[in-house]
Amino acid sequence: MHQQNYKELSIIPDLKLNIKKIKEISGGSSDVMINEFITGSIHCALICCEGMLSTSTITELILEPIVGIDAKKDSHELFHYIQNFLLLSTDRPVATEYDSLFRLINSGFAVLVADGINKALAFGVQGYAVRSISEPSGEGNIMGSHEGFVEVIRTNMSLIRRRLKTPELVMELFVKGEKSRTDLCLCYMKDRVPSDLLERIHKSLDKIKLETILSTGYIRPFVESENFELFSSTGTTERPDVLCSKLIEGRVALLIDGVPFAIVIPKLFCESFQTLDDYSFKPYYSTFIRWIKYFGFLISVLLPAVYAAIVIYHPELLNSTMLMLLVEAEQNAPLSILTESLFVLLMYEIIREAGIRLPKPVGGAVSVVSGLIIGDAAVDSGLISTPLLTMTALAVISGFVVPELNSTMTVLRFSFLIAGGIFGLFGVSILACAVLVNICSTEDYGFPYTAPLSPFKPAGLDDTAIRATFPKMQSRNFTVEEYHE
Repeated sequence: MHQQNYKELSIIPDLKLNIKKIKEISGGSSDVMINEFITGSIHCALICCEGMLSTSTITELILEPIVGIDAKKDSHELFHYIQNFLLLSTDRPVATEYDSLFRLINSGFAVLVADGINKALAFGVQGYAVRSISEPSGEGNIMGSHEGFVEVIRTNMSLIRRRLKTPELVMELFVKGEKSRTDLCLCYMKDRVPSDLLERIHKSLDKIKLETILSTGYIRPFVESENFELFSSTGTTERPDVLCSKLIEGRVALLIDGVPFAIVIPKLFCESFQTLDDYSFKPYYSTFIRWIKYFGFLISVLLPAVYAAIVIYHPELLNSTMLMLLVEAEQNAPLSILTESLFVLLMYEIIREAGIRLPKPVGGAVSVVSGLIIGDAAVDSGLISTPLLTMTALAVISGFVVPELNSTMTVLRFSFLIAGGIFGLFGVSILACAVLVNICSTEDYGFPYTAPLSPFKPAGLDDTAIRATFPKMQSRNFTVEEYHE
């Protein structure tokens, strides 16, 4: 029988044939354990996947109570007794087809089948090795929680529930992926989320026909616009406290089993510059830090391009002292400013990628050694001028204040540099207009990416241009539906 045919096949009531079919479907896989026994005078079998469950839990909560059952008339009476008089586990789904049976086995459930009945009882006794809850690696903070999402979806659901104990919080579990059978969870506040948004997200998720789902990148294209967008209209976070704040605002979150990140739908551009610490400090300091991030974003994207454009095409914009310094620094460089800038930025990206992919002990050493070679040897050899290296380093470091936009900023930095090096400030201006048009046209399910600036919503500036006090913000009862077009 072909593997795809078993998904619609009902469980065979004959135990021997049932076990034979299970072995046939699993291909005799060594980790599928089938334990036959007799209880209540009925021939049964307990099926599980080795390494996916807790041996102590299954022994104490499942095996010992089941083997002590008195004689029953048939398997239907046995299953009725187990379901109604034995609380073997809190999670007790019933499988009627081999597709659901194998999904439960491979999810860490112990499945009981018996002779003479065409269904199986499953008991949640998961006990596979998992990573403990730890501090998020990419969203550091000073005053907030230090808990981050892990790879187990049930644990992530509990982290959210601990912070939002209201019954208004809804979590919908469903399965996607033809081969991976990955658990996904849709989270939202039923009293806050716009009904139209929730309905359209459900329709988008119904279009997913993937074989496997291994990261957020598999799902995000289905819940984003099909138009070309420089910036993603959905966000990700590995912090449960940040996710809860988004749910309160009427967003929808999507958790993926095996992925320590949650997808937030929709996302606004201004949120990339907000952190949880902004709401722990005084409003004036939080506002100052937020504007530092805005400024850092512009420096990261535009500084190399503006420097190249001014030095090549518009030296009259510089005062005489600055001009003489640049002339002296650049006169011995064998390459053009545009070529030098592209070379330095490209080398930085190579070093950064090497530092990420290599083992941590080696990666740190590579970054230090490479930095010394490029920063010291390249300047001393005359291949690169000191001012250009300084400008490039400032641009790269400024991008660190908004790590969520790093990939987009990298592409824009190269694009603006090429435009500025070839066409001067005119090219930078034209490209800036094109980027601005693309950002303003970006939306997700009718929610503008640039809100509350475009379209302009004065009330939204309380947590965008500045960070207002909590007494002022609590009177607003803000939800993202205010930005819906």
